[in-house]
Amino acid sequence: MSGGDPPPSPVAKAEPPPPPITEVLVAAAELPMGQVLQPADLRWQRWPDDALTPGYLTRKLNPKGLEEAVGATVRSPFLSGEPVRPQKLVRPDSGFMAAILPPGMRAIAIVTDTRGTNSAGGFILPNDRVDVIRTYRDEENSRATGGEVQVSQTILTDIRVLAVGQLIQEKGGSNVVSGDTATLALTPAQAETITLAQKTGSLSLSLRSIADSGRAAPEAEPEQKNSALTVVRFGVARQQTR
Repeated sequence: MSGGDPPPSPVAKAEPPPPPITEVLVAAAELPMGQVLQPADLRWQRWPDDALTPGYLTRKLNPKGLEEAVGATVRSPFLSGEPVRPQKLVRPDSGFMAAILPPGMRAIAIVTDTRGTNSAGGFILPNDRVDVIRTYRDEENSRATGGEVQVSQTILTDIRVLAVGQLIQEKGGSNVVSGDTATLALTPAQAETITLAQKTGSLSLSLRSIADSGRAAPEAEPEQKNSALTVVRFGVARQQTR
């Protein structure tokens, strides 16, 4: 190559075509369970076609998807930017509690005391797991001793709390439990047990650690199975074996 020849022109690299994009309906902010959707809660967002999942609401197939979702109730929480799926929404004409209840389960409300005498000091919130304790008068021992003999017994363990009063979901850790009922998710047999227990005694809720969810309650120690009861008669307390 002689000194007067120009340098060869660089070969231009062909840019790959942009990936196909579809607009998908997503949550514009975190949406807690139980929230009624407003227009500001939703937005259309560009989404790669190769990342689409069946069930997403696309603008191409559902041009009025945002407007139609407004007024629905959130059945399970959304993260900000999460695609909206109809399975996680409840229409206004459907019962919300029935929608969040797992298949085969029943919702039963029991009376609690918001001052904490039978509800872990008011710290039980929706989606917590609890044990249900029945307290009742031991008629046989009461007649035998002439005093008042009370017995406590755990009748159900690892029960999910659906709602406390009118509270369905804790928001940002700032909610204070209000109301005097706790709604529990129970099997039909457990619902019968709770209904009978409410007629024959009072019920208390014992809050379980989150690490204990799904575990059976530990067996009582042998010496605890026959633990003593405190019997009060004419103002004098004494111990009696169960």
